Amino acid sequence: MRRGVDIIGAILGLILTSPFFLLVPILVKLDSPGSVLFKQMRVGQERRNGDRRRNSYRLNGDRRNGDRRKKNAYGRLFVVYKFRSMREDAEKKSGPVWAKRNDPRITKVGKLLRAIRADELPQLFNVLKGDMSLVGPRPERPYFVDQFVGTISRYEERLKVKPGLTGLAQVMGGYDTCMEDVYSKLDYDLKYVDSKSLGHDLKILLKTIVVVICRKGIY
Repeated sequence: MRRGVDIIGAILGLILTSPFFLLVPILVKLDSPGSVLFKQMRVGQERRNGDRRRNSYRLNGDRRNGDRRKKNAYGRLFVVYKFRSMREDAEKKSGPVWAKRNDPRITKVGKLLRAIRADELPQLFNVLKGDMSLVGPRPERPYFVDQFVGTISRYEERLKVKPGLTGLAQVMGGYDTCMEDVYSKLDYDLKYVDSKSLGHDLKILLKTIVVVICRKGIY
């Protein structure tokens, strides 16, 4: 039933936000060079046994000395879609880093998109594909999952459910900027995992609308 709700919700969302899919690509291209869509690998819902092995990922591999060690991805890997809100080379020198207030990597149009959370709209296609749900913990990058699993108690439990377009942690806070934010959001994610229901999902979706209108947690 939840999958059916996700499909119907994603289709309705795409219909209602269709003007954005016509206008935003034009604005992004006019604002800065680079692609319209931002694509990045994320870790989804955990998978057991062989499925984990097929979806393992490589970190810290050194091609020069032939290092081909792989680390477990803990969940199924998938490509997440967003409207690009940062410079094309935002992490070329720094590598994976958290967002911050007045982040210089964010473009002018990107600030507007983030202010109304419109940069996340392409993830409705991730919901249709089954990579994500409308509501759930936000999907994290393999780099950070690899750091947190094993060092932060119960972190892997947030992978028991599909990641979401929005979630309890998102309506209660903004972007991760430090480890304190990670711990705070994990508490909300675990509360969601332990008490998820369609009724709870509906409340979170309604709260998301309020968050967007009030521009809460926007950097």
